[in-house]
Formats: sequence, structure tokens, C-alpha cells
Amino acid sequence: MSKVNAGILGMGHAYPSGILTNADLEKMVDTSDEWITTRTGIKQRHKADADEYTSQFAVKAGKKALQCAQISPKDIDIIVCATTTPDQILPSTGCIIQRELGCENAAGMDLFAACSGFIYGITMVESMIRTGQIRYALVIGAEVLTKYVDYTDRSTCVLFGDGAGAAVLGPVPPDKGILATKIRSDGRYEEQLYAPGGGTRYGTTHETIEKRMHYFKMKGNELFKIAVRSMADISAEILEKAGVTIDDVDLVIPHQANQRITDAVAQRLGVPPEKVYSNIAYHGNTSSASIPIAMDECIEMGKIKDGTLVLITAFGGGVTWGASLIRF
Repeated sequence: MSKVNAGILGMGHAYPSGILTNADLEKMVDTSDEWITTRTGIKQRHKADADEYTSQFAVKAGKKALQCAQISPKDIDIIVCATTTPDQILPSTGCIIQRELGCENAAGMDLFAACSGFIYGITMVESMIRTGQIRYALVIGAEVLTKYVDYTDRSTCVLFGDGAGAAVLGPVPPDKGILATKIRSDGRYEEQLYAPGGGTRYGTTHETIEKRMHYFKMKGNELFKIAVRSMADISAEILEKAGVTIDDVDLVIPHQANQRITDAVAQRLGVPPEKVYSNIAYHGNTSSASIPIAMDECIEMGKIKDGTLVLITAFGGGVTWGASLIRF
């Protein structure tokens, strides 16, 4: 099989119309706009209504990505939905997206890697395209995190928002596409960020509900240090692998977890602020959706165009992390 470079041909994003501001949260929990902004950089986040769910936003983002790429749904060979908040346990949200988009020739699946999910997804399909197993892939990061937020826990409820971002990947010229990509995990840090209830270990019982075990739980101070080190180190690794320096990179898009994390990663890499994109003030932490949403915003604003060299890096529960270097 001949080898080809895999790259991003088109992107799209979508999110709920509902918005939860810091002022709204002040009425729900013991917090303030100043407290949230100082510690996270977040001013608002999109929040799904009670009758809205993950695949709806994934489908909207996917449609936009297909239109941008000018690729027919029938030409997609695989759909990878990176999510920690699927529509339901069975079937996969990827299969639901496949049906709704009319990608009748595609395999559909979910990928569970928390905030690193989008990078995990493009890393997986990149090798499939490069080796000729498939031609076109649709990778979507989609989350409705606000349904798993404990609004009595001010340390977590201020962080998360909802939305989806999608990318169509396919063959690109030799000097374009994904130049290097790498993913990692370390399960020793499981309890730094987790939601223990609802699986086969604890199930769903009166006890798990009373103990609020179905909501996100996080140890923020410990996670901060691991996140900064992991994202900076793996970014440096793939830059070396691709034979470029950070000075060659036009734009850095980190996972939008916390503005202080973004600033610390940029400082550790030696990237000037003007080369780092941040939208966390408006979206909050949308987990696997954060990077593709940010990338598509940058395309719309003209920050990403033909020839732009982009570094993306993420860190999430698991813990997982990864980075990709992409030339558009």
C-alpha cells in the first residue's frame, strides 16, 4: 500500500444557544465573578437544555465540516466521536452520528480519552489514511458536560461547558497535513479527575446517587502541575520529531482547561502570547470539543490559512495527554 500524508480538509463547530454566566453561578453556589475569572479565565459557558444531547451538536459540527471539505457523507470511511458524555451506553454516539449524517459507508465508534479525545482520534485515523486503509475520516469531539456537573461543588461547576467540534481528514500533499502526533496516558492519576458512579464498578444505586458519585470530581491543584508538565513536554517531543522549533510554529492551540494552565504551558514552551489562541472566557472547558472548536474559530478569523503551522496539545482525565503538529 502506498503511503500518503493525512491532513485536515474541513472543520466545523456547534454549541447550545443557552449561556450560563458567572453572574448566573453567583446565584447558584458560593462563588463570584472575580473568583472564577481570577482562577480560570472563564466568564461564561454554553449550556445545553434538558432536552438537548451530545449527538445533536456533533451532527451540526459534522455537517459544517463536510460542507467545508466539500466531501460527500457517502465518502466518509470512519466516524470517530471523542466524548465522555455519550447519548447513551448503547449504541455508540458515533453510530448515531453516522445515521444522522447519512454516512452510509462509514464505520461509527466512540473514543473515550476525556479532554485529549480529539488528538487521540486524529492520531488514530492519521495512520489509517497514511497506510491506505481508509481515505476519508470524520473526527468529532462532542460533549454535554453540564449534565454531569455538581452545582454544589464550586471547584468544578464553574469550569465546564457544552459544544462540539469536527474535522474531516483525508489525503493531502507531501508538505502538508499532520507532520507529527503523539498520545500518552498514566492511570496512576485516576482520581485526579473522575466520575466514579454509573459504571460496572459502582453501578447506579441509591447510595451512589446520595453520595453524588455520578458527578465530576477533581483535585485541581495536583492536576495543574501534571497538566502543564505533560502538555509542554509532549509538545517539545513532537517538535523535535518533526525537525522544527517552536519559533517555526505559527499558532499554538492548547486544550481550553484553565487560562492559567494555558499561560504556564506557553511560558514553558517559550511561546509569545500573540501566538497562543484562547477562547476559554466564552466557552469554558468543553473537554474533547475544546481544540476543534478553537481550531475552527481560528479558521473563521483567518488565523489559520494555507501554510499555517499549528501545534495542538491537550490533557485530560485518565490521565491522558497528547500533541499534534499540523500544517494546513
